[in-house]
Amino acid sequence: MKLRNQLFVAICLFLAVAFSGSFFVSLESSREQMLSQLRAHAQDAATALGLSLTAQLDDPAMMELMVSSIFDSGYFSSIRIVDIKDRQVLVERNASTRIEGVPGWFVRLVDLRHEGGDALIMRGWEQAARVEVLSNPQFALAKLWDSTLGSLIWLLLCGLLSAVFGGWLLRRQLRPLDTLVKQAEAISKREFLSLPKLPRTPELKRVVLAMNQMVEKLKALFSEEAARSELLRDESYRDHLTGLANRRLLDEQLADHLLVAEHHCEGHLLTLRLNDLAGLNQRLGGQRTDALISAVGEFLKRLTGLPERRTWLAARNRGGEFSLLTPGLNTEDAKRLASEISTTLENLRLTGASDCLPVAHVGIVAYRPGEPASEVLMRLDQALTLARQRGERPWAMLSHGQTPQNHTGQDWHSWIDDALNHGKLQLYFQPVVQCADTSQVLHHKVLARLLDPQGQAIAAGQFLPWIERLGWSARFDLAMLDATLDYLAVNRWPLALSLSGSTLRDQPQLRLILELLESLPELAPLLILEIDERQLPPPDELQRLCHSLLNTGYRIGLQHFGGSFSQIGNLTQLGLAYLKIDGVYIRHIDEQRDKRLFIEAIYRATHSIDLPLIAEMVETQGELEAIRELGIYGVMGRLIGPPEPM
Repeated sequence: MKLRNQLFVAICLFLAVAFSGSFFVSLESSREQMLSQLRAHAQDAATALGLSLTAQLDDPAMMELMVSSIFDSGYFSSIRIVDIKDRQVLVERNASTRIEGVPGWFVRLVDLRHEGGDALIMRGWEQAARVEVLSNPQFALAKLWDSTLGSLIWLLLCGLLSAVFGGWLLRRQLRPLDTLVKQAEAISKREFLSLPKLPRTPELKRVVLAMNQMVEKLKALFSEEAARSELLRDESYRDHLTGLANRRLLDEQLADHLLVAEHHCEGHLLTLRLNDLAGLNQRLGGQRTDALISAVGEFLKRLTGLPERRTWLAARNRGGEFSLLTPGLNTEDAKRLASEISTTLENLRLTGASDCLPVAHVGIVAYRPGEPASEVLMRLDQALTLARQRGERPWAMLSHGQTPQNHTGQDWHSWIDDALNHGKLQLYFQPVVQCADTSQVLHHKVLARLLDPQGQAIAAGQFLPWIERLGWSARFDLAMLDATLDYLAVNRWPLALSLSGSTLRDQPQLRLILELLESLPELAPLLILEIDERQLPPPDELQRLCHSLLNTGYRIGLQHFGGSFSQIGNLTQLGLAYLKIDGVYIRHIDEQRDKRLFIEAIYRATHSIDLPLIAEMVETQGELEAIRELGIYGVMGRLIGPPEPM
């Protein structure tokens, strides 16, 4: 029972006890007083009537008249005159004992008896007759009943005012408890909230201060683990001069994109190499040469900073060599990008550099999933050699040939539009299991394939770049969400579905998704919505977005985590269900100790806020054993099970 209800019941019980005690005390006092008054009233009437009848004792008509005149006042139940000698009743008047306007139970409870009085009628010195008078308690009972009703109404009014005022006062005084409850619920959702406003009540103030201290301690522990993990990642995967990725991370990301996987797509790998770096270093000095390298790094950072390019990776290989991995970039856009890079690099030319050579040469090669990395890198070297041999432009491109699906841009537009309009998509499901016991399925990741005009199922890695290019990401996500919810309405098991960054930034489409989720609250425990770490909006916008999604009852997960580990401090405000670690940091973890240390640091940071970790793209038994030793909660990948239709 709520405290307000308990207070209301306590007030009611108190009023009942107070009224009962007051009623019985006042009743007993009033009863004795009424009885005394009735007795005195009867005796006075008897005495007065006896004196009046002394002269009229021999006149029966006069006696009758005098008795009637007194009895008709209504204050008496009975008046009679009895002859003393023969006990004969000379005159008698009686009234009914029915009491009007007073409940019978009250009459029985009060038990106000008739009180009488008597007097003698004298004939000289001789006792001739006796007057007997009984008072009527009707008026006393009516007065007592009215007094009781008045007391009851007054006590009820006081009780009502006390309940209203007490409830308001209690709600006001216990308002800090509501904020404490929200604070505790936030901690259970892995959010750390401090209460800036302290209550005035000393007892509650101490509790709030203790909770704030605990929250600040948890935040400090989490921040320390996050900083340690970020440092480990920087040491392993970051170039310290430019802040870009190093060659190691580039090789692992390239190997990841060359895997035949559901979400991998074709793209281009671009490498630029600064000319005569050693000569620049000798002529201009190391400081100015480092400034040039840093300027190139800043340019590549700006190039990959756009929201639609979050999946791109810029890296410094060594010295004056940089690479840019651009999944989903088509041939025409790759050529324009190479031209833009060459033009910008010419603007960075240092005074004292050779005017007969371009600042850098650029080589571009296309790749597709399934290709060996050695072939891609060999073509890249050939493209750089070709770029140095050409005088008309400082860049060159080599292609891998025709792709298996030889569609033009118009073809992709028409058949994807038709597939989305007519629901020509197939749902595939990949299991996500507990790491300690792979037979325990946590949920299934929902993947999609579209049917082309020939009825062939096209993997997501092939059509998703075109959907992004056509601006239909939100449309595709809404179609996927519709299909997934329809599937859940029939098959009740937990699923996880990804939402693209474009959908999260498209407010009208996002409102449609929120309305759709709110219309089906019964499916909320079965569906987790996943957001890609590489496509996260700014922190404030991300927090509002997550709270909007959580308000629908559906949970949120973060996938492909690890590339922007500095954002982990913001995760405490999002109420996430889990983190899925990017497969790049899982591959060969059983062989590379620094990866193991990095994942262990992530585990310590997230374990402090009870946030489960799930490893993506586990391909070998050695990787599974390594992450199992680290205590990772869940695992997914082709070792566990490939995507399959149900």
